[in-house]
Amino acid sequence: MEYVILAVVIAVVAVGAIAGLVVSGRRRQQLPPKSQAPVITAPPTPREPAVGEEAAPPTEEPRRTVEEVQLPEAEVVPEAVEEAPSVEVPEPTAGRLVRLRSRLSRSQNSLGKGLLSLLSREHLDEDTWEEIEDTLLTADVGVAPTQELVERLRTRVKVLGTRTPDELRALLREELVELIGKDADRVVRSTKHEEGPAVVLVVGVNGVGKTTTTGKLARVLVADGRSVVLGAADTFRAAAADQLQTWGERVGARTVRGPEGGDPASVAFDAVKEGIAEGVDTVLVDTAGRLHTKTGLMDELGKVKRVVEKHGPVDEVLLVLDATTGQNGLVQARVFAEVVDITGIVLTKLDGTAKGGIVIAVQRELGVPVKLIGLGEGADDLAPFEPGAFVDALIGD
Repeated sequence: MEYVILAVVIAVVAVGAIAGLVVSGRRRQQLPPKSQAPVITAPPTPREPAVGEEAAPPTEEPRRTVEEVQLPEAEVVPEAVEEAPSVEVPEPTAGRLVRLRSRLSRSQNSLGKGLLSLLSREHLDEDTWEEIEDTLLTADVGVAPTQELVERLRTRVKVLGTRTPDELRALLREELVELIGKDADRVVRSTKHEEGPAVVLVVGVNGVGKTTTTGKLARVLVADGRSVVLGAADTFRAAAADQLQTWGERVGARTVRGPEGGDPASVAFDAVKEGIAEGVDTVLVDTAGRLHTKTGLMDELGKVKRVVEKHGPVDEVLLVLDATTGQNGLVQARVFAEVVDITGIVLTKLDGTAKGGIVIAVQRELGVPVKLIGLGEGADDLAPFEPGAFVDALIGD
């Protein structure tokens, strides 16, 4: 019984304790939180400088005005002055072909020495004469000129009887000079006249060295004492005008040019107009390279000539041909001759071909003399054509 009473008492005490804890927790949740008052701190009071810090008050330094300050002098950079290209003095044209005769060595070996070797044989039978014909044809002399030359040689050799090397050389030289034409007028008409400067049109297909030839021709004329204006009427080929202007600057010749792709006839007209205003001796007009199969382009070449003739007559029309093309060049020559009146021929790259006979063939084809020949890449490798000196270079000493 005592144990039961003790257990009941303990249970009552425990329930009371638990009830007290629950009531206490609820009161805490219902009370609002205590607000915290802001902490206010007083501003710091000024203090005296401590040891090691600047103790003295700042002093005012003397100041200068802008006018009193001496600024460093600016470095003066001299302006770049473009130097004018130096004007060259071209090599005299007199005897130029003689000085360049070594450039004909390939033609000499094929044509001249080949003929001399055949003619020196003890017996000149039909087979030998056929070989002589083949040598001439291979050198692009042409069929008709070859037959004419062989007949003359056969007659002269038969009459001559003995054939020493000197006699054969003299015989061959005489016949070749006669075949080329020693009396033809090969002077490039470049002298100023009453109507104004002489006008020279340079024509030809692309790739024959036409623009370069025009520049070299300017050097030839300047070397002979002529004043020159260049017309860059090849407006379709990139950098053609720049190339011609460079040639002109080297000899002090002015170049008239137009916009790329512009009207060639307009440029040619302006060039002649400029030449008249400056009173020069010669106007050289470099025309656009033409494909002779293009009818429109060839008609345009005729237009250039007609427009230029509004200022006065065209004194020369020089057709530039590549000697290495041989007989193919004759096809080009025929078409050009139909469009403009060709007055002279310039044969380029004659130093790099064994076909020196093209000189004879092209003259026979057109009835027009070869006036200039190109014998190399040098600036002064364009020479006036001299039949005697040319033949001497072909057959050697």
